[in-house]
Amino acid sequence: MPRPFPAEFRLRTVALVRAGKTITATAAELGISAGALHNWVRQDQIDRGERSGLTTQESAELAKAKKRIRALEAEVEILKRAAKLLGEDRPDPKDPSGDR
Repeated sequence: MPRPFPAEFRLRTVALVRAGKTITATAAELGISAGALHNWVRQDQIDRGERSGLTTQESAELAKAKKRIRALEAEVEILKRAAKLLGEDRPDPKDPSGDR
C-alpha cells in the first residue's frame, strides 16, 4: 500500500504546480510519482470548482455514509437471524397484509 502523505505536503506540492512548475519536474524533485501528483492537482481543481467531480468533502461524506449503511445492513442481518432462531420470522396470522 502506498505511503500516505500529510495534507500540508500535498497542498504545498499542488501550490508549486499551480505556480507554474511542471508535474513531472515537481514529482521528481520531491520523490513522488507523477501520477500521484497529477491526481492531487486534479482533486484540487475539483475542490476549487474548476473541474466537475466529487469534492474532497463530498467524498468523505459519501465514504462515511457507505460505512454506516454497511453497519446497518449487518445489524439487520443479525436481527433477521435472531428472529429466525426465535421463530419470529413467521407471518402473523391475524395480519392479512403479511406486514409486521
